[in-house]
Amino acid sequence: MKFTKSLIKGKLIKRYKRFFVDVKINKQIVTAHCPNTGSMMGLLDEGNEVYLLKNNDPKRKLKYGLEIIKAKKNLVGVNTHKANKIVRHGLSNNLIKELENNDAIKPEVFFNKETRFDFLIEKKNQKSFIEVKNVTLFRDKITAEFPDAITTRGSKHLLALIDATKKGYKSYLIFLVQIQNMKNFKIARDIDSEYYKNFLLAKKAGVNFLAYRCKISPKEILIEKKIKIINE
Repeated sequence: MKFTKSLIKGKLIKRYKRFFVDVKINKQIVTAHCPNTGSMMGLLDEGNEVYLLKNNDPKRKLKYGLEIIKAKKNLVGVNTHKANKIVRHGLSNNLIKELENNDAIKPEVFFNKETRFDFLIEKKNQKSFIEVKNVTLFRDKITAEFPDAITTRGSKHLLALIDATKKGYKSYLIFLVQIQNMKNFKIARDIDSEYYKNFLLAKKAGVNFLAYRCKISPKEILIEKKIKIINE
């Protein structure tokens, strides 16, 4: 996924009210939209390098959106709305080896009245649901983690993927690791023990879990390589 225009580098001052960040660009302070409702644990130190995308939409009050933060020497893609675009590009270009050569890729498909998954793919006579989770948490140099806060919605998706598997679909959950240099992925069971419990239930039920790391730059974010899931 290429950015539509060059990103603007600045320094983080603070995040507040979940959706706002103040950023210093040269000597000017601007308020940008924060497109991430998670805790963003470990990413919000004052002075961190950030990259903003400027928009020219007259209807939008904020003229900048936060896209990337540099934390502990790693670039981190924080725009959760871009995660599905990155995965869609990966599916279309066969960058996810377990999900190559699909006959059809359909975004945001309802499984039932309450649950919509990010993708439904079709290959020969097999239909597969895919849910995507954006990963921005890391507490050591090589291990990415999810979630960064308690996620009731995430647990709901796991239970729905179990239900889809029982109904004959193949089910996948892709942890999209938008963090440079990560080698492993794990569930942050200390942050959300209920999500970890449902992860184990889903794994036992036959839901497929994949973790893919992204290549990140101010020009583009692309799926780079599969990394190991180390939860047992």
